Amino acid sequence: MKNFLAIFSFCSLVTVSGFSQSKGYWSSGGEMLFSFADINDQGVDESSTLRWAPVVNLQGRYNYDLNENIGIFTGLGLHNVGYIYENYQERTEEALWYKKKFRTYNIGLPLGIKIGNMDNLFFYGGYEIEYPFAYREKTFDQGDKIDSNIDWFSSRVETFQHGFFAGVQFPYGFNVKFKYYLSEFHNQDYTQSDGVKPYSGLESNVMYFSVGYNISWDKE
Repeated sequence: MKNFLAIFSFCSLVTVSGFSQSKGYWSSGGEMLFSFADINDQGVDESSTLRWAPVVNLQGRYNYDLNENIGIFTGLGLHNVGYIYENYQERTEEALWYKKKFRTYNIGLPLGIKIGNMDNLFFYGGYEIEYPFAYREKTFDQGDKIDSNIDWFSSRVETFQHGFFAGVQFPYGFNVKFKYYLSEFHNQDYTQSDGVKPYSGLESNVMYFSVGYNISWDKE
């Protein structure tokens, strides 16, 4: 993982350096996320409830169009990522079942390519690595919220999240995107002070589709 991050960082610096020597342009936007997760809990496939995250999901991109039909981009993004698990079992002897809502705020660094009409309709795709800096977990029992906590720079989740995305940008900046996280959401080795590992055996990969906008600011 360390070697991968080093290579990714080097490629990012080279890309940004190349942009700085050429004429590019900035764009920015926001989106609403509709997320769910591919869950395998203790070897059993489980389902998640669709989660709507209208705020806060922002992004700024530095674009460089190689010609009228192909472009590349990088930038920074802020993503509200998570999922709802209706059938979570506590890792205790009592075997209690709860509804859980998990989410993180992530800072993301994308690398992508665009194909189509850069001034009208184009398709895009790429890879993004994200750093989750704020984690929140809510617990519900028969509809009543019984617990909620917020952790900054939490070890409850994987240190880095990463995945592939693909989307379409329509005229006037309207945008539709799908993203799948290759990394698991939780850190299965996380251990509480009482020795319990609350996410042991819980494999969950988040995915989402989003609708939003992306506007170019200084493109000639």
